[in-house]
Amino acid sequence: MKKISFKLNGETRFLHVEPNETLLDVLRDRMGVKSPKCGCDNGDCGACTVMLDGKTVRSCLIFAIEVDGHEISTLENISKNGLSPLQKAFLEKNVFQCGYCAPGMILSATELITNNPHPSEHEIKEALAGNLCRCTGYTPVIEAILELTKKD
Repeated sequence: MKKISFKLNGETRFLHVEPNETLLDVLRDRMGVKSPKCGCDNGDCGACTVMLDGKTVRSCLIFAIEVDGHEISTLENISKNGLSPLQKAFLEKNVFQCGYCAPGMILSATELITNNPHPSEHEIKEALAGNLCRCTGYTPVIEAILELTKKD
């Protein structure tokens, strides 16, 4: 085991990890962070999405040991002071059915809007491309982002 330290949702955390433990397993099973989920275990579905130093990554593809000295942000961090404007837009449009993809969709859209406050429909689709919605509810998600980010 190796001792690592990283910031998780703004708090510095210390932990001993095995070299083969994924970040997803450590977050869910050892740290109690439940928003990233195991969907495919191959990085294809986006259910395990977290932000690593401000960029979305698939936590099932990253070993926990690799985040030593870095910053991880999950959905819990985005909503720690209440719903974000993006989450409110999603809620108003009732975009999710089962919600399994919601954390990955929200983090991916948050990254997009942070870097591009007025994305086109094509740019939104590109940003969300790695997030599979099992309920196929893509259209309301895209419409909510477009409405939130439209230019006045």
